[in-house]
Amino acid sequence: MSFESMPRQDLLLAIDSLAQEKMIDKEIVIDSLETAIAKIAKHKYGEEFNIVAEIDRKNGAIHIKRLFDVIESPESVEEYDPNTMLTVDQAKKYASDPKVGDVVEDALPEPEFGRMAFQTARQIMTTRVRDAEHGRQYEEFKDNIGDIVSGVVKRVEHGNVVLDINGRAEGYIKYTELIRGEKLAPGDRIRALVMDVVRSNTGPQIFLTRTHPLFMEKLFTQEVPEIYEGLIKIQSVARDPGSHAKIAVETQDPSIDAVGMTVGMKGTRIQPVINECHGEKIDVILYSEDPAVYIVNAMQPAKIAKIIVDEDTHTAEVVVSVEDNKILDNKKSSEDQKSLAIGRNGQNVKLASRLTGWKIEVVTQEEAEAKRVKEYAEKTTLFMTALDVDESIAQLLISEGFRTVEEIAYVDASELESIEGFDSEMVAELQNRAKAYLAKAEQDYFDNGHKLGMSDDLLKFDYIKRPIIMKLGEADIKTLSDLADLADDELVEILGEDTMSKTLASRVIMKARELAYGIVQD
Repeated sequence: MSFESMPRQDLLLAIDSLAQEKMIDKEIVIDSLETAIAKIAKHKYGEEFNIVAEIDRKNGAIHIKRLFDVIESPESVEEYDPNTMLTVDQAKKYASDPKVGDVVEDALPEPEFGRMAFQTARQIMTTRVRDAEHGRQYEEFKDNIGDIVSGVVKRVEHGNVVLDINGRAEGYIKYTELIRGEKLAPGDRIRALVMDVVRSNTGPQIFLTRTHPLFMEKLFTQEVPEIYEGLIKIQSVARDPGSHAKIAVETQDPSIDAVGMTVGMKGTRIQPVINECHGEKIDVILYSEDPAVYIVNAMQPAKIAKIIVDEDTHTAEVVVSVEDNKILDNKKSSEDQKSLAIGRNGQNVKLASRLTGWKIEVVTQEEAEAKRVKEYAEKTTLFMTALDVDESIAQLLISEGFRTVEEIAYVDASELESIEGFDSEMVAELQNRAKAYLAKAEQDYFDNGHKLGMSDDLLKFDYIKRPIIMKLGEADIKTLSDLADLADDELVEILGEDTMSKTLASRVIMKARELAYGIVQD
């Protein structure tokens, strides 16, 4: 802005124009201009004076003043400065009835704005306005973290994209936050999610992403009115960006088809999301509070014959079905269904696992049967050893539904007596043997734990199985506090992904913190 010899009404118009262009308060522009003019005046009249400039908001007139504090006497202040202080008598030159504590003004002529003075003023103004603009951008976008913005690709640098966010600011998309395979060029209009906003000396750094699951969730919120209005809720999203995604939706309104409305008639609602995500295939599935139903839905398009969930380990075994009358070779059909369920490079089952938070194992019916046979043999051996009985009695107990030694030890005796051939004396002996076996196993467990230096509070932590607790002890996790201090990633790394999922690890650590420190997390 050049205010040299500018008509004062035009000066006000120029201030309004600059404020609108930078989207900042007009007062910030006026304040920066007043600061610049005061700087020029000080250069002419003396840096030692307290000089201020004021611009009349109505007519644009510029008033320059030298200010003085009114004091009783030079001796009445700690540091007397004759350039900024006047006694009451001296102040009468500028005011009719000055009093101690007043500030009196000495009007000065407006200085001439020479080339150097104008350069100085422009530099001050530019800096102040830019700082205000950066402050406005930071305040605006820090509250938009998690929201979608749209803009035009400004430039591409080493695979990273600088996005002009509709002229309001610049956003930065790191190449790792771009969808795999997409090639963006200057002038392309795209949408992205605000991931973080950081202050810096050069202005706010606005970091964007197109790969985060929340990006897809927000896209659906924009495209599906029922989601925006809260009639349909997105429960979870799992993505392999640019390739495949799964999204779980639900509704409390029985008249609404949550999946159908999300997809839209002939895909009209889902297609814009697919296009924005560079052709990413999207499965929309119905959420269920029943883990088994939810996992079966998430495994689409695979056909599931049976599912077994283990709440303790937060794992699920999915048995794929055989399509009768379509493929004569049933073994080949089972393997085909297993491949479909797992997906290329394990993609389908990984996405289903991430979507539901459950660790999912896919097996064929033949493999499931083989596993059942193995488990049957292991239980038979366990009962024979623990109860000191022959194979026929062990298998009879299994056939009656008993799965653990604990069940036999503490079940009501009448249940065992109802088995053909079992009398009260035999039942009492079996239960005594079972309790003795458990007592010895308990003692061995604590003895082994103490040898590893483990505390009783960890050994008694019954939220996970004891073999897993012993594995923690072997990994130098000795107390419940040690467990509580871990991050979920660290716990998964110690135990292995085959033993514990990240979701279960998070629950275990929260329970440990609750018991160790009294911290209850939602």
